[in-house]
Formats: sequence, C-alpha cells, structure tokens
Amino acid sequence: MALDERLPLPEARRALRGWRRTRPFWAGLFLVLGGLELLVVPLSPLTILVSLGLGGIAAIGIGLALVAAGLFLWFLPHTRHYVSINALILSVLSFAATNLGGFLVGMALGITGSAMGFGWTPKEEATRRVPNVRTQRTLAAALPLALLATLGGHRVEQAPRPGSVTAPAVPPTVTTTRFSPNGFLLAGVTTVPTAHGSLKVMILKMNSASLTDYRLITRDGHDELALGASSLDLSGHVTLYLTKFSGCLEGLLCITFDPNTLPVPPIVPPFVFMTDVTAEQALVTSDSIVANGLTLGAS
Repeated sequence: MALDERLPLPEARRALRGWRRTRPFWAGLFLVLGGLELLVVPLSPLTILVSLGLGGIAAIGIGLALVAAGLFLWFLPHTRHYVSINALILSVLSFAATNLGGFLVGMALGITGSAMGFGWTPKEEATRRVPNVRTQRTLAAALPLALLATLGGHRVEQAPRPGSVTAPAVPPTVTTTRFSPNGFLLAGVTTVPTAHGSLKVMILKMNSASLTDYRLITRDGHDELALGASSLDLSGHVTLYLTKFSGCLEGLLCITFDPNTLPVPPIVPPFVFMTDVTAEQALVTSDSIVANGLTLGAS
C-alpha cells in the first residue's frame, strides 16, 4: 500500500485497475499483441524474404480481425464467448494462410488470448447489478468473419405489457433439428410477466426463421401437451423470448446461451444455421406462422 501511494496518479491507476478487473483484460491484450505481430511481419523489412502475395494480404486481414477481437473483449466483455471462438478460428487459420502464423508468435498469442477470453467469468457482484435490465447493451458494429447473424443498431424493445400477454411460469421446451434465422436484427436481455412474477429472458429479433421437425412440450406440472410440425416458418417481425437456448452452430460447434451469458454477435452472415436445437421458450411473436404437418397430443 505504501508503494502504491508513492507512485504517481494513484486515483487514475486505481480506476484503471477497477476497470481492468471487470473484463477479460489480459485476454484482450494477448489478442491485440497477436494481431499486431501478424501485421508487423508482412509490413516489416522481412518482406524482402517473405513475399506479400496472398499470405501478406491474409496476415493483414487476420491481424486486424484479432486486434478488433481484443477491443471487443475490452469494451464489450459480454460478447467474450462469441468473439473468442472467432479469434481462435482465425488464430489457427493464420498458420496456413499467413507466414506460419507470424512465425508461430502471432498464432500462439491469438490462441492464448482466445482461451483466456472464453474461460473468463465476471465477478459475482457484477452479475447482481442487472436484475431488471431492459437490455444488455445491444450490438455494436463489426467484427469481421463473425459466425452468427446480422445486427442492427436498435435498442431492445420492452417486453409485452402486463395484462396483454402473460408468459407461462415454466416455459415449455422446444426442440428442432434445424433452426435457420434470416435477417437477424437484435439480441439482448429483458423481462416478461408471468402469473408468478417477472421472468428474465433473452430476446432475439429477426425478419424470419425456419424450423425443421419442430416439437413443443409443456412443463407446467399438469397434463403434458405436445405440439409438433414437420416444418415451421415464421416471418415478419419475429421475436423470440427464451430462457435457454442450445444447439450446434453449422452442425459443428455446440454452444448454450442463457440470459446471464448471452454473447451478442456483432455481425452474422445469412447462411448461418443451427442443428439439434433445444430451447425453453417463454413467448414467440410473429406476423405470420406457417406450419406443415401439424400434430397435437396430450398425456
């Protein structure tokens, strides 16, 4: 403590330390350093030995993406899972696409930062400060080569007003073999009213969505009701209110989202889909819902 007081700018250093401890700071720093190293190699005098060509262009692109990923971890820490996965893919790809991943140094820094960012968890106190948030800050702009759907800069709309639509206290379980969103607009966290109080949910907005082998089963402790359809197409201002969402991205990478750890994707290509999806669905709204092969059962 005595040394801390003797060093200059104690208040500024204390504020910086507090800021650093609320986000995966070191993970972001490793990603930024890895990206800068990849940028330095093709732009340095070593280009006498290493031709720029496609490898140099790839090094510049991947380097900029890793720097952007590090900044996302610093300023949007709730996106850490999503950003870390993309940064890891880019870091490994740099070995083949660039000059051996910046002679292994940039690749190693990127992999280290990605692992640290994915494994970082916020302090308990930080999660308690948002019990009734309307949104977990929605989407910013642009991480290249992202994996999950296009984002706009809108704010999360309020949940349905009490008295108009009430969600079940225990959300039913929904399963589908393939979930394909189109025109993804927004992701965040809000609350919806139920008969037993408010329920914290993820809110996902999109222009349309297609679900294959759709199944919905109630879980309210009474007679079980099951709704099924060979395909379900939602279109026009589609909004999903979910307490849990899990599935395999592109059928390869299996991930789980909930209202406390929702990673907000900055940019998502239209070809992204998820397989083996299981969700707890509080509410869903859509201008149009078209079901093929509809079945209804009770037990």
